[in-house]
This record gives sequence, C-alpha cells and structure tokens, in this order.
Amino acid sequence: MAATPAIRALEQASVPHALRPYDPGPAVAGAGYGEAAAAALGVDPRRLFKTLVARVDGAMTVAVVPVSGELDLKALAAATGGRKAVMAEASDAERATGYVRGGISPFGQRTRLPTVVDGSALDFPTVLVSAGRRGLQVELPPDQLIRLTGARTAAVAR
Repeated sequence: MAATPAIRALEQASVPHALRPYDPGPAVAGAGYGEAAAAALGVDPRRLFKTLVARVDGAMTVAVVPVSGELDLKALAAATGGRKAVMAEASDAERATGYVRGGISPFGQRTRLPTVVDGSALDFPTVLVSAGRRGLQVELPPDQLIRLTGARTAAVAR
C-alpha cells in the first residue's frame, strides 16, 4: 500500500497511529463516505471524524467533525472569528487539499488550511480520520490530531 501525504506527515512527525483499511464498496444510497467507513470498520460513528472544507468569510477552512453529526456552519464561523461560513465546492476542496472527496485527510494537505476539530474528539482515547484515500482511515489520539494540524477545538458539530 503506497503511503499517502497524510501517512507521510504522521510518520515524519513521529505521531503514534494505526492504519485501519476497509473495503469502501459501492456507494450506499443515503449513506455518506464516513457512515460507510464506520459501518465497515465496526466503529462508533461518534469516534470516526470526517474532514470537511468550508469557506469562512471567503477563506478556505477545515472542519473535523464526527460522522454521526453535521457541521454547524455558524459555529465554525464563530470559532474562527468570522461572520459567515459556507461549504466549499468539492472541486475547490480537492484542489486546496490535494485529496479527492471522501478521502480528504486533515494531514498532509497541499495547502495547510486553518483547522477546527469538534471538541467531542476529546471524549475518546483515540479517534479515526481519513488517511488520505477512500478505504483507509488512521486511528490516533485526539491530542495528536489537534497538535499536528495546529487546530483549535470548538463545538462545531450538531
């Protein structure tokens, strides 16, 4: 398995982590990539986090939220000191991060974007996030997720 930029970033930073591959299978009607990953891995969806890209006052910003919830755009704007947040177009998110939709990782992005991790991540000893491609998650302590991305934490999921 070829290393993704996310895996290389974790290894270069000596962050303890475990790769969790799974068969992404065909898209299931009504289920997103995160929900499918949680089901395939048998993981509580509150512990598996999706990486979303939004624009806060026009600036690309990453939000890392549990797949069991959804991003609260008003809370994201407030957490970053902005006034208005909207979801970024998928093509813009892919171009900025270097990853495809459904495989966007908070690590090893083409452009390091401001990042906010939902505070619920701290409720678990480890969390899972995309390792940079569909079918591969990485499990690590939430404090390492926050440290390596330079993220702030806030209640940005509902």
